[in-house]
Amino acid sequence: MIIDSIKTYRDKLLGRGDAAISIPTLDGACRPNRLLEDAEILATLEAPEDLATDGQSLFVADGNRVFRFDNGKPVEHASLDGRITALACLPGGVIAVALDGRRISIVGGRSNGTEWTAAGGKSFVSINSITPTNNGKLLVTDGSASHPYEKWCFDMMELGHSGRLVEIDLGLSGEGKELRRNLRYAFGCCVSGDSVWVSETWNNRVIRVGVPIQEEVVTDWLPGYPCRITPASDGGFWLCAFAGRTHLVEFVLREPEYRIRMMHEVDPRYWIAPALNSGDDFLEPMQGAGVKSRGILKPYAPPRSYGLVIKLDASGTPVSSFQSRLDGKNHGVIAAVECCGTLYVLAKGPRRILQLPLGGM
Repeated sequence: MIIDSIKTYRDKLLGRGDAAISIPTLDGACRPNRLLEDAEILATLEAPEDLATDGQSLFVADGNRVFRFDNGKPVEHASLDGRITALACLPGGVIAVALDGRRISIVGGRSNGTEWTAAGGKSFVSINSITPTNNGKLLVTDGSASHPYEKWCFDMMELGHSGRLVEIDLGLSGEGKELRRNLRYAFGCCVSGDSVWVSETWNNRVIRVGVPIQEEVVTDWLPGYPCRITPASDGGFWLCAFAGRTHLVEFVLREPEYRIRMMHEVDPRYWIAPALNSGDDFLEPMQGAGVKSRGILKPYAPPRSYGLVIKLDASGTPVSSFQSRLDGKNHGVIAAVECCGTLYVLAKGPRRILQLPLGGM
């Protein structure tokens, strides 16, 4: 404990380790491009929250409804009694949904109406992703034990570390089983072999959890805040990042007195924090003259909001990306799924569903 305290003090004094505010640059696989900004818009919805696919059709959670897109045409698939915060497709036309971030419900099939509201003796608070496995179970990420789904930024500013990964057996009623706890906002997971990959958002990394591996970093030092992750047809994965990292936000996170005062005295809309969209309100915080020069927006300026999907190979190494830069609108990417040779992307900022043909990419 004494050694840890000395190390913490030294890091704060010298700006090293956890006290450092350095961030990775957009380079290499994440070299800036406009592929996401120039993507075709499939639909603009009222309140889209998640995407899923059964391999043939695209399913979109929009408010309390689920739409199925066949040949680009939306058809209402289900209407629920709560706001949907996560969505997954199961065999036989069945879907699993998270309602209000606090319960998981099965829609369709013999288990229609079955619900789970807790795991490990604790109620769900902020369910943000659901992933089916091949053995009749669901993997669930519950982002925070303190703040509901829509208040993710509060968890970030409080340096939250109460996220968890949960397993639910579809053949059993009752509670789910905790696989991992005390994560710094768990937001998205997927199956990779005999392990599970989990996005630990505030740590800017994806970790591997499984047996015999207890925890291992798959990829870290990411330029954005990672969230949902889904499989790609070539054995890799699609990783979404709902906002880009900036030095100013990293600095605020390491200044407790300023951060606490900001949370108590400033409207959350104007916090120095990541956002899902930006540029529509002159009261938004900016990073000095790094945003505009002589009234012209700099494309390389520190972004308050950004659009980013990172392609990972089977080992978790970034190999390419799709982006919407600071001067674009397709920001706040929280979901991406591949279906029939097309990548569908949910940009929550403008409430758009985008489609990018993958042939030749």
